[in-house]
Amino acid sequence: MAKQAEVIEQRLSQASLFKSQGNVCYSEHRIRDAVKLYHHALLQLRSLDPHLLSPLPGLGPSSSELTPQQLEVQEKLQADCYNNLAACLLQSQPPKYERVYECSLQTLKIQPHNVKALYRAGVSSYHLNDYTTAYGYLSEAASQQPKDPCIRHYLQLAESAIDAFRVMERQRYQGMFD
Repeated sequence: MAKQAEVIEQRLSQASLFKSQGNVCYSEHRIRDAVKLYHHALLQLRSLDPHLLSPLPGLGPSSSELTPQQLEVQEKLQADCYNNLAACLLQSQPPKYERVYECSLQTLKIQPHNVKALYRAGVSSYHLNDYTTAYGYLSEAASQQPKDPCIRHYLQLAESAIDAFRVMERQRYQGMFD
C-alpha cells in the first residue's frame, strides 16, 4: 500500500513537472516541444486512472484509489494540460481545430465554466463550420468575460454566419412553397 501511494505521488509530481516544462516551452514559442510535454504529462495522469485495466501485470495502477486530495490534483493537472494543449494546437500551422475542440471538451468535463476552454471550443467549432455550437460556447464565455475583445469578435462572427445561413435557407426554400 505504501509503495502504491509513493508511485501515485511520483506520477503526479512527474506530470506536474512535464506541465511546467511545457509552459516554459509555450512561453518561448516552442510549440512542438510544449505539445510533447503536455502529452507526457497526460500519459502520467492516465496511468493513474483506476478504470483502465493494465494488460500486463505490474504495469499501471493496482486497485488502490487516489485520495480526494490526489484526485483534485490529478483533475486540475488534466484540465490545465488539455487546455494548454488546445492553445498550442490553435497556434500550429495549420491549426488542428478538431483536436482543439476535443481538448477543450476534455477540459470542460472537469471544469465546465473554464472561460479559456469555452472560448477555444467556440473558436474551433466556428472554424469547423458548426456555427450554432460555436455561438453556444462563445455566449457562455462572454457571459463570464463580457469585455474580452477576442470572445466578442468570434461571437459576432458566429452570429453573422448563423444569420447568413438563415438567409440562404430562406432563399433556398422560398420557391418551394409559393
